[in-house]
Amino acid sequence: MGGLGTTEILIIAAVLILLFGAKKLPDLARGSGRALRIFKSETKGLMDDDSTDPPGRPLPPGPQQAQQQSPGPVQPHDGTPPDPARP
Repeated sequence: MGGLGTTEILIIAAVLILLFGAKKLPDLARGSGRALRIFKSETKGLMDDDSTDPPGRPLPPGPQQAQQQSPGPVQPHDGTPPDPARP
C-alpha cells in the first residue's frame, strides 16, 4: 500500500471544501492544531509524572523490607494456646 499521492490529496481537499465551505476550513485547521498541541502536552505531562515520585511520599515496603521489619523469630505453633506467664 502506497502513501497518498497528489491526486488523492486534491480530491480530499475538494470534498472538505464542499462539506465545510472555504470560510470554515481555517477555523477547523486551527481547532485541530490546538487539540493536537493540548494532547501532546498532556501525554508529555503523564510521562513526566510516571518517571518522578512526589517528594515526601514514602514508598510502600518491598518484600525484603517487610521481612526485615518482622517482630522477631517465629516459633512453631503446636495447636496449644500460648501461656501468658511464659515469655
